[in-house]
Amino acid sequence: MEQLILFVLLVLLGYFFGKMAERKHLESLREREKEFRGLPTIMLRRPLNPNDISNYRLVNGSVVISIDYFKKFLASLINLFGGNMTSYESLVDRARREAILRMKEDAADASEVINIRIETSSISKSAQQSVGAVEVLAYGTAIYR
Repeated sequence: MEQLILFVLLVLLGYFFGKMAERKHLESLREREKEFRGLPTIMLRRPLNPNDISNYRLVNGSVVISIDYFKKFLASLINLFGGNMTSYESLVDRARREAILRMKEDAADASEVINIRIETSSISKSAQQSVGAVEVLAYGTAIYR
């Protein structure tokens, strides 16, 4: 009985603290995305106006975000019955947005960032190969005019 109570307590703690951390991170993302709205980031290989480039350089942003206990529990239940893994979708979305923002911060004084690429990988935490964290790397070429 004690183990069941401990399990339920861990799941509830994971839910509340995970939700709180996720909400705080999403607010931070929204504020920072507004700040960098004026910096165009495109996937084209060539700049929009290639004639007046003064300099260019590689810029990148990387982030590793771990999954909380509740989301891991929820994902294992969904894995049993099948369906969308929305708990992992929100994790990957937050990580992708954070990596792009960090890349934009690296290129804050650029005119535009071209040839954007995003790489995603999962970091396993145990012998069962369950996802413990997600790493996202965003990189591109900053163009200076």
